[in-house]
Amino acid sequence: GNIFTQQPSYFSDLDETLPTVLQVFNNILHKCGLQCEGASAEPQKLEEKVSVTPANMPLQELKDIVLYLCDTCTTLWAFLDVFPLACQTFQKHEFCYRLASFYELAIPELESAIKKRHYEDNSVFADLWRRISHSRKKMIEVFHILINQVCLQPILE
Repeated sequence: GNIFTQQPSYFSDLDETLPTVLQVFNNILHKCGLQCEGASAEPQKLEEKVSVTPANMPLQELKDIVLYLCDTCTTLWAFLDVFPLACQTFQKHEFCYRLASFYELAIPELESAIKKRHYEDNSVFADLWRRISHSRKKMIEVFHILINQVCLQPILE
């Protein structure tokens, strides 16, 4: 058995941790100058209007965001892959909706910014492209695991 079956209280720990996981996606959107639906839309100060986008941010910042996203998506996928029972807890936080909204807002922006940049070193482009593609793939796989567990499995049982 796994640690969750030994310690059912871990489900409530997971429940308490999920807002923090979702905050990761909001942080990335915020750093990219994108606003998520359902995120608290705080009024912007006028001087903040000159917003940073993936297209105009410094390369190091873009690299950091893509790395952060790649780590997050890979970890989420690995967790749900070995422990699909956690899906119910994820869904309590409207995770599918939040993930889909994030994907729709962030991925096209990041991909476009990566493609349009001029690189001193082509290996930097190759690495960024590999990581954003991997992130996208893992997000889709996470979504599939969630839909399978939350929607399809109950019908099949």
